[in-house]
Amino acid sequence: MDKELLRIVIIATGLLIVVGMLTWAYFKNQRLQAQWDAEDDLAFKEEYASSLKAETLYAMEEEDTVDPHYYDKDDAVFEPEADDLEPSPRFSVPGVIQFSLIANAPEGFNGGDLDQAFGIVGLEYGSLRIYERLDANRLVDFGVACMQESGTFPSEDLDDFYCRGLVFFMQPGVLDDAHLVFDDFIETLQILAVELDGTILDHHREPLTDETIFQFRQSL
Repeated sequence: MDKELLRIVIIATGLLIVVGMLTWAYFKNQRLQAQWDAEDDLAFKEEYASSLKAETLYAMEEEDTVDPHYYDKDDAVFEPEADDLEPSPRFSVPGVIQFSLIANAPEGFNGGDLDQAFGIVGLEYGSLRIYERLDANRLVDFGVACMQESGTFPSEDLDDFYCRGLVFFMQPGVLDDAHLVFDDFIETLQILAVELDGTILDHHREPLTDETIFQFRQSL
């Protein structure tokens, strides 16, 4: 595939994901408008994540399974035999990895601050009006879109622009060294979270953990 065409395919895939996510969020917020306003978006994500975990735990308790740690009358701990434990399913990395950075400030990220922070981590403003990490051959390793309807950033009047969050996306299947790019992807996210005062969310819109990072990297 032509390198320029491949670059466009990677970026277009990310933009489609952003648009789909924003469309879902719009209709969801329409139904819940009486309970939440736009300023409560981050609180809603955290509440949703907590309820999802609670539902999962409840479902596990409903199953007829035996607690692997149990006690006899002397409170001695017995461990189940290894053969009795079912192996957990192998984690499968998605075709497009997508994490988010949500502003902690209610007004969101300022455009001027974004441009300065992107410069610190070496992201470049591209022809599709998003920021990109380019390799030595000027091909896209990963992209950063704005969590707005268009997903793009303006090229001027940045101090008057505000963005509630950022969407980071990469397509490991088309990269020569997905492990190195993923490490850079995570490091860039973490640096920007400090520089911009934001919270990193994973693909389930939950706070990103070291365990999730490890799962993704081991599956590349």
